[in-house]
Parts: sequence; C-alpha cells; structure tokens
Amino acid sequence: MLTREDAARPKSASGWVIARAMLSDPITFVALTIFALILISAVGAELVAPHDPLEQNLRMRNMPPMTPSVHGNSLPHILGTDPLGRDVLSRIIFGARVSLTVGLSSALVSGLIGSILGIIAGYYRGLADDLIMRLVDIQMSVPVLLLALLVLFSLGPGFLNLVVVLAIVRWMTYARMARGQTLALRNSPFIDAAIAIGSTNTRIIFRHIVPNVASPLVILGTLEVATLILSEAGLSFLGFGIQLPQSSWGLMISGGRQYIASAWWIVAFPGLIIFLTTLSLNLLAAALRSISDPIQRERWLRKKVS
Repeated sequence: MLTREDAARPKSASGWVIARAMLSDPITFVALTIFALILISAVGAELVAPHDPLEQNLRMRNMPPMTPSVHGNSLPHILGTDPLGRDVLSRIIFGARVSLTVGLSSALVSGLIGSILGIIAGYYRGLADDLIMRLVDIQMSVPVLLLALLVLFSLGPGFLNLVVVLAIVRWMTYARMARGQTLALRNSPFIDAAIAIGSTNTRIIFRHIVPNVASPLVILGTLEVATLILSEAGLSFLGFGIQLPQSSWGLMISGGRQYIASAWWIVAFPGLIIFLTTLSLNLLAAALRSISDPIQRERWLRKKVS
C-alpha cells in the first residue's frame, strides 16, 4: 500500500531507460566497452592471456612487439617481452586483476566507512557531526601520499596493506559528500512526513536517506576507483605497493623504467592501459552524473532515447 511518505518521495527514471540512454551515447558506449573488456580480461586471465606471465626466457629479453614465440605453435609476443623475457601482454592481463581488485576493494571499503560516518554526521548533527567532521578536516590537512607512505612503511608493502591504506586515505571524500546530501534531505517534506507518522530514525535512514544519497555516492565511487588505480600504480612504482612475483601495472612501469630508451614498450603499454581504464571510468561517471541530476536528466534521456 502506498503511504504518504512513499508518495512524497522523488521519482527517478527506470533502470532500463537509463541503460538505453547510456548505450545510445557513442562516447559512453565506447567507455563502457573498454572497461568491460578490461574487466572480463582480468576475470578470465587464465583463458585470455596468450602466455604464462611468470615464464622467463633470457634469450627473449626486451624483444619488440610481434616477436615470434620460441614455441612454434604459440602466439607471438604481441606487445613484446620484458627484461626477463616474460610476455608483456600476459603480464598486463594478470596485472589488471591485481590493479582492478585493489581499486575496487579500496573504493568499497572507504565508501562504506565514509558513507556511514557522513550519514550519521548529517542526520544526527550536534556532537557527532562536530567530531566526525573535525576528524575529516584533520586528515585532509595531511598530504595523502605522505600519509600512505608512512602507514605502508610501518605495516610493510603488500596487497592487503595497500587496500587498507588506500581506504584510510580516501574515506573523507565519501564522508563529506554523504553528510552534505543527508543535510539537504534532513528537512525535506518526505522526511517530515516519515517523522510525523512515527517512523524510527533507523527506518528513516535506511528507507529514505540511504536510497537518495546512494546515487551521488555511486558516481563518486566510480571516480574514486580511477583515482585509487592511479594511487596503486604510484605506490607500486615507488616500491611500497604490490610486490614481486605478483604483477600490477604500476610495478611493470617501475621494472621497465630503466629500459625506456631501448625497450619503450615495457613502460608504454602498461601506461596506456592505465590511461584507458581511468579515462573510461571518468567518462562513465560523467554519464551517470548527467543522468542523476534532475535538471540534466530529462534533457539527456530525451536526447539519447528519442
């Protein structure tokens, strides 16, 4: 049965209409295709990679792209080989699994922490708001890279520690956005209606606040995944992130930087895949932002679906 609080809720476009609009936009479609291909390659790396990413052959070290494999029935080294004779394309594919997992996991953890604290600060206000936002202000005054290096130096490099550190240094962005959105909703008519009919704070938060702040937080999360992938690449490049024998895009660039003049492909192709991944995520976030904005949504949907 439709209640007064449900009737007062703002309506949004259906998921099917939004999906049609995104697929009909050429730029968004290309961005979605690129990211989907990278994600599928990472998930099915064992099936997609043409060679074993750990197989070494010093006779094949620093070979240029399209060099034939020493095994006659194998595919050529499409993107060349690295200083240890390992196939660059295979290492990029397996590195995508690590880099994407770090980015997605860190964004999920930091998003949960920041969103919960931001909603609490915006809904209850008062002392909780002051304490949480002062913590946000203090942490945002510390350089992110310096804080990450300090924590990783204390905990040691590695996959799990890297996820924890990136979550610690990025939760404040979610907290500030969640607080701002919650403050805007706190005095809305449908929240007043829910309070008037006796809804508890927990019910109001989970039934009304969370669904309405989820959209901007998802958009922010999409941008944060791109930022965290770049952060992982930077920390791995400096030697504080992913460690051998694991492969990540930043670690590949770090290992090939001394050969950039003689074997440019070792650095260029991992850098290119980082660029394409972050660009596609930013384009997808821009499309989601246009759809979620009440003013732009109708015009954007009308233009794309018609």
